[in-house]
Amino acid sequence: MRLGLAERLRLRWLARNLRPAVLATLPEPRLHGLPARGADMVAGEFLLAGSLVHAPGTLPFSDQAGPVQGGLHGFGWLDDLAALGDSAARKLAQNALQDWITRFGQGQGLGVGPGWLPHLVGRRVVRWIGHSRFLLQGMEPAAQARFLQSLALHVAYLEHIAAHAELGLARIEAQLGRLYAALSLEGMAARLPDMHVALLHAAQTLLGEDGTLASRNPEELLEIFAQLVLAAQALADQGHVPEPEFLGLLDKMARALRVLRHADGGLARFHGGGRGREGALGTALAGFAQLGGGTLQPAETMAMGYARLAAGRSTVLIDAAAPPQGQAAARAHASTLAFEMTSNRRPLIVSCGDGCDFGPDWHRASRASASHSTLALEGYSSARFASGRKSRLELLDGPRKVGVQLRHFAHARTASLSHDGYVPSHGLEHLRHLDLSGDGRALSGEDMLIATTKAERRRFEDALARSGGAGVAFALRFHLHPDARAVLDEGGTGVRVTLPSGEVWAFLAPGHVPQLAPSVYLQKGRANACESQQIMLSLRATDYTTQINWSLAMTEDSPRVLRDIAPDNPLAADRPQDMTQG
Repeated sequence: MRLGLAERLRLRWLARNLRPAVLATLPEPRLHGLPARGADMVAGEFLLAGSLVHAPGTLPFSDQAGPVQGGLHGFGWLDDLAALGDSAARKLAQNALQDWITRFGQGQGLGVGPGWLPHLVGRRVVRWIGHSRFLLQGMEPAAQARFLQSLALHVAYLEHIAAHAELGLARIEAQLGRLYAALSLEGMAARLPDMHVALLHAAQTLLGEDGTLASRNPEELLEIFAQLVLAAQALADQGHVPEPEFLGLLDKMARALRVLRHADGGLARFHGGGRGREGALGTALAGFAQLGGGTLQPAETMAMGYARLAAGRSTVLIDAAAPPQGQAAARAHASTLAFEMTSNRRPLIVSCGDGCDFGPDWHRASRASASHSTLALEGYSSARFASGRKSRLELLDGPRKVGVQLRHFAHARTASLSHDGYVPSHGLEHLRHLDLSGDGRALSGEDMLIATTKAERRRFEDALARSGGAGVAFALRFHLHPDARAVLDEGGTGVRVTLPSGEVWAFLAPGHVPQLAPSVYLQKGRANACESQQIMLSLRATDYTTQINWSLAMTEDSPRVLRDIAPDNPLAADRPQDMTQG
């Protein structure tokens, strides 16, 4: 967003006339990073959007806008250097801080430059204050003065712009920066109640009564939850009791996130979201539990339109609702009835992911039903999106009725689902039944296309006529994680999928011949799509009812006791290693 000329001039005046900030109290260290990443940075190695950049002695800042530089300007990488915590890490952090202040922090480009978006300013304030002990130790007096002067400018800027930041996570991050400042800087304590209310209001404006998002983006919900938990911890650490309304909202969000969590701790990747930063969900839930936030185990099986089946070491997460509507549809996917499956700490069946950061073509392709592990009619998705820049690919139509019924038995967890997204075009309703065995070692599925009413059968007959009587073409797709290696069995009637843990899963569809086809895995923070595979069943509907049964089961030669300690492939696993994620 851009400030008006008067605001920019005022901020330039403040940059020249503000008194340096005085740190009266410091928050407890709550910002956790990875020492290994800190060590890479000290060695001058930075993984930026999948490319290795060598920049010894400082951070590779640029005045170019975009998500890569946005991450660097947000100073999230400071968490990793502080986690490493040695003298070399401190020196690099201090050098990078002074370099940033020299190049970007003197008021030039306020409200315009890539580092001065409100949420990045809020993020920097939290990091600068949260890691101030680490940063200030051994810092020269002149450098300290520059740091505290720049911090004062940041806080003054947030006072003007936080309430006008983009609605959503950006506004919450901006308001969190103000709250941190009020807790730590001299002369701001009296404003703390107002800032607490402003942060709560920013969250309430975005979240529904159940603590979930209209966008149905699990990763966005996690990021908001993590920011709010950080705020509650900072308040509690200094003897302030968070408002009951604030804690109640956190509890609702925590309940939803426990449902959306896979067995490996990652989130379901739907509607623009990834699996989340490594350890972020566990850290946030544990932090909330320390505030008296209840159990760490999921109590429900449905949240934010997603259904969860869990047994043994396996989890299955299903998109069991219509795509988001209205403004929330800007990142929506045609993924109704798609599922993901994780066994222990290894993703098995996945979605291709969100292509927004890879350009408009990838963005459109990633939203199609064919990019998810579900059934899709040839050339059609279960929801359609408008085209063109002005439309922002908003949702035109999609499923209006989505049915879901979950049952838990001693021997199985089951989900019976349906959607009518193909009724207007082909008169066909998609029914899906998933059955996860009680030990989590087998997932059975049944997919059906049915036309029941007279109107639906007429539409199907029209579609059948358009095919020349050959039948309505459709495919069942099961996208595999890049770490999963698949081969056709000797007879070509099944597929064997091997995970890095040593588990082997066998896919069968009696009466049908599966294919192995190329797929992609789109991961945030990477420059290019990662190659993967998909299991496909290519079929045709020639009658009012078409049914396909399939199964995915762990083989008898799979180990029952795992020592899954092999390191993840950082270029394949969806746990971002980039310095751009802060």
